[in-house]
Amino acid sequence: MAPVLGELLTGLIINEAGSGDRVEAFGKSAVVGLDGELEHASALIHTLHFGNHYRSAVNGKSYLAFNNTRGPANAPILIPMMGKNDEGSREHYLTFQFNINDAPFSDEIVIALGAALGGRPHHRIGNRYMDLKELGHDQENPAAV
Repeated sequence: MAPVLGELLTGLIINEAGSGDRVEAFGKSAVVGLDGELEHASALIHTLHFGNHYRSAVNGKSYLAFNNTRGPANAPILIPMMGKNDEGSREHYLTFQFNINDAPFSDEIVIALGAALGGRPHHRIGNRYMDLKELGHDQENPAAV
């Protein structure tokens, strides 16, 4: 089921964006209804059989930022996003929030992809690489443990 959903949702989002090259940031989300298991939602979106359709269509190298939660119908659905080729670039740290009035029903799962065609305007918070340098850490061991 995950590969079919990945292919279907990727086609829809690329159609809306106009092309995969226009997408600069991406993410994914799953919300399971109150009678469902969060692990079922996670199983759908946390497999390369789902996400690689999207990553490939936008020529992205980064992993897809994600959110998976449980909630009733009309629960907030949040899709965190980051740069498709650079997860350390904060200019593309974005969150898309929406809701569906009648979903997820108690035994349903909402699966969604998000895309941004640009970064945050006037971003001023630098990037993770500057933080690592200031802390004397590196990308291989950012927490220096």
